[in-house]
Amino acid sequence: MAAERGYPVIPLTRNKLPALRSPHRGHPEVPPCRGECGRLGHGVHDASTDPLTVRRMFAAAPWATGYGLACGRPPHHLIGIDLDTKNGADGLTALRFLAEQHGFPIPPTVTVLTPSGGRHLWLTGPPSPTITNSVGRLAPGIDIRGAGGYLVGPGSLTARGRYALAPGAPHHPAPVPDTLLALLTASSPSTRREPPYGVPPQPAAALVRFVRASPIGQRNARLYWAACRADDSGLAQELAARLTEAARHTGLSTQEAHATIASATRRRQNQPTP
Repeated sequence: MAAERGYPVIPLTRNKLPALRSPHRGHPEVPPCRGECGRLGHGVHDASTDPLTVRRMFAAAPWATGYGLACGRPPHHLIGIDLDTKNGADGLTALRFLAEQHGFPIPPTVTVLTPSGGRHLWLTGPPSPTITNSVGRLAPGIDIRGAGGYLVGPGSLTARGRYALAPGAPHHPAPVPDTLLALLTASSPSTRREPPYGVPPQPAAALVRFVRASPIGQRNARLYWAACRADDSGLAQELAARLTEAARHTGLSTQEAHATIASATRRRQNQPTP
């Protein structure tokens, strides 16, 4: 059981929400109570590794179909890297791009497959600085679960299906790479300076390098992702030839590269107007 391995847990509903309702509903505490009252129903603040407390929580919520693991808590100080695949995002490719751009490894670690086709990577962090929750700040498709957040545990049943450990993945979380930790703790994205006229911006050059470094089996996926990012940045026409050349370097034909880039362009055109 996760709690026996040092992961503080709480019961979750099929909608991945804390199963126990707040004891202060209708009469909110000011400042908000985070469990100081001794009653259950404070969400992730109830998370515990104590066997009696865990049994008490799940006995009080027999409708729970899963459990959440609190992030940022000792002894593991868990950091969750949530790689999404919804709404055209590709979190895994985005993480690979960041790793190549900033020169850090993606270590083998506990990996949980989600019912939507995404995955959660578990990493351990230091006691400080505090890692906070974020949605898409690092890159589209990458959400971070840190202090005050939780990850749905493997084996949990939700309305969309069951979470499961990835076959062959390690059973213990790896330490977060130092460079990735620096990115996670940055208070705001780095200030970008405009490059001199005629010099392509660094993100554009990084996209081209990312495509050129594509291993077999990821060539089309990386090209499509890079073309989508170029299109999102208004650089689709400017980078089309360079991305095609980079794709040809990996072994794709010009026709295949053009088809993939065109598909990325159609993605935006086919999106519904808000």
